[in-house]
Parts: sequence; C-alpha cells; structure tokens
Amino acid sequence: MEPMRDKGYNRPTLRSRELRNHATDAERTLRAQLSARKVAGIRFNRQFPVGPFICDFVSRSAKLVIEVDGGQHANEAAKDASRTAFLEAQQYRVIRFWNHDVLGHFDGVVDEIARVLATCPPPTPPASGRGEKFLSRSREGLGERMPDASPKRGGRGDL
Repeated sequence: MEPMRDKGYNRPTLRSRELRNHATDAERTLRAQLSARKVAGIRFNRQFPVGPFICDFVSRSAKLVIEVDGGQHANEAAKDASRTAFLEAQQYRVIRFWNHDVLGHFDGVVDEIARVLATCPPPTPPASGRGEKFLSRSREGLGERMPDASPKRGGRGDL
C-alpha cells in the first residue's frame, strides 16, 4: 500500500502520524517541554518530514532539527551522518540527544536547546511582504492599512 499523501505535497503523513502515536518515553518527555513555545518562544513540529526524512522535532522558523536517538543509532552512525548532511544542505542545524540523556539529564538537554536557539539567526521575513499588512500603531502612530503589494491570486492552486 502506498503511503498516504497530504495537501498535494509528497509528504509521508501516515508514517509521521504513526511515529507521533508511538513516541518513545524520551520523545514524549521532550515534547512536553517543546510544546506551546515553552523554549525561547519557538514552535516545534514533531515527526515532521524534511525531504525523505521524518525528523523528531523541527522548528521551521529557527531552521533547527532535534533528533532523540535510541541505542540502535550507535550502530547507524553512517546513516545518521548522511541524514545530517542532507538536512544541513537544506539549511537546517541538527542537534542530537541520546534517549538516556533526555530522561536522565532533562534540564541540561533543555538548556542546550535554548543555547542553540539563541545562536540561530532570526527568521527572514517573506520577500512578498505578505507577513505584515497593517502598520503598528506604536511604530507609525496611524495604524492605517498598508497596500498589499503581492499580486492577487485566484485559488490555492496558484500558489
């Protein structure tokens, strides 16, 4: 059976959903801290596809991938290295933690994630300017609507 695809993208959502539903104890523990933007105000998706890989935690805005590895990864160093090389070629920074570190040294893991996030460059605003349609009252004092410079688009198929 072919994997379920979602939203017209070539994404393996069925496998992502399966991994989310069968998370390890370490992944569940870390998720509790990464959810709701609790670390540096950054949003993370879990079991998120990037290219052919499904990453444990991904912040698209900070371009950061967090992998939580079990003991099987000790024997898969070459696979992990090629995976990391691919993700870095996509401009992601990759950090890895062993399951036992997440479970046994949780505060240190969270501190390291916060430290890495502090060194990540801020997200770049969209080139089209679509991210900001209203001027801030405090910035301009007027709060008037900015003209939308982006071309009008019909439906989602035009994106």
